Amino acid sequence: MKTLLIHSLIIVSMMVSAPALAQGDPLRVGMSGQYFPFTFVEQDTLKGFEVDVMNAIGKEMGREIQYQTANFSGLFGMLESGRIDTVANQITITEERQKAYIFSEPYVYDGAQVVTKEGNTEVEGVEDLKGKTVAVNLGSNFEALLRELPYADQINIKTYESNLERDTALGRVDAFVMDRVSASQIIKEKPLPLELAGPTFSQITNAYPFRDTDAGRALRDEVNAALAALRDNGTLASISEKWFGTDITQP
Repeated sequence: MKTLLIHSLIIVSMMVSAPALAQGDPLRVGMSGQYFPFTFVEQDTLKGFEVDVMNAIGKEMGREIQYQTANFSGLFGMLESGRIDTVANQITITEERQKAYIFSEPYVYDGAQVVTKEGNTEVEGVEDLKGKTVAVNLGSNFEALLRELPYADQINIKTYESNLERDTALGRVDAFVMDRVSASQIIKEKPLPLELAGPTFSQITNAYPFRDTDAGRALRDEVNAALAALRDNGTLASISEKWFGTDITQP
């Protein structure tokens, strides 16, 4: 009995101290494929800033990246259940999320932005959202940012899985809120009559979330080392310049 108990304890100890992934195992990454230009599908191929950065991280780590796409609202459930190792979908670090997950070092610095139909003179900034219907992506942190405003009870928040920019252009909602970088690219690339309404109203930092376990912490540290190398050799800045014409990877 003692021999069996000791043997069992050794096995448990080995499991607890094991690395996040065995050498050469793929890194399983979840993303929506619906958040242009960070992650989107074009001609059946997953593309975007997030894909380029994660591919560079995988190369630095010596690991293949396996992507799994799902609606944004389901990505954290996939992370919690162990179906993926992290999420690459512009995940903003918030107090609420820090209670449930650990995060890598930030790799994107941005701000929350109000966007309206072109020519909408009733909404020229976040202060004008009182009494208006405002769209946000389901599961994103932008709903929480709006609810933190002192006049939040006067804003009708409507959540979307996708196409919130189309409904704004059609006048079905008064405005939508997302990060300024994505909003600017949508206005630039898509044939929709939209415009930025005022300055950003909240600064945000985005990073990769991991499960708060020994394995998750080890994997987080491995990703952080890769991010540091990519920052030092200019790869992060180069990828950002490719997609946005500016470096959003620095504060």
